[in-house]
Amino acid sequence: QLRPVESGGGLVQSGGSLRLSCTASGSIFSINAMGWYRQVPGKQRELVAAITSGGSTNYADSVKGRFTISRDNAKNTVYLQMNSLKPEDTAVYYCSAEIRRMRYDSNFHYWGQGTQVTVSS
Repeated sequence: QLRPVESGGGLVQSGGSLRLSCTASGSIFSINAMGWYRQVPGKQRELVAAITSGGSTNYADSVKGRFTISRDNAKNTVYLQMNSLKPEDTAVYYCSAEIRRMRYDSNFHYWGQGTQVTVSS
């Protein structure tokens, strides 16, 4: 079973920083877009940031200027550097990856298991 694995969540004070990592491993031919979503109880999961295999990025307005997404294609890994964290950034953060497992397969969307980020005021 292919599932991206996240790491790097935790508890941080308002104004602090955290770096999330997510690595996809297993039988992988290529990875297209990778991204980070977040979800709080009672609300829909929302896009935080996304990056294509070519490096084009997209950010939610609420995190622009504070968060930076990057990836290492050789390691099948995506990162999310989060600076100037606010209490409203508290959520479970999920990694997302569009993965092609074999050369002539279609891309399928995979989710990580989620990592908790808590920002105290």
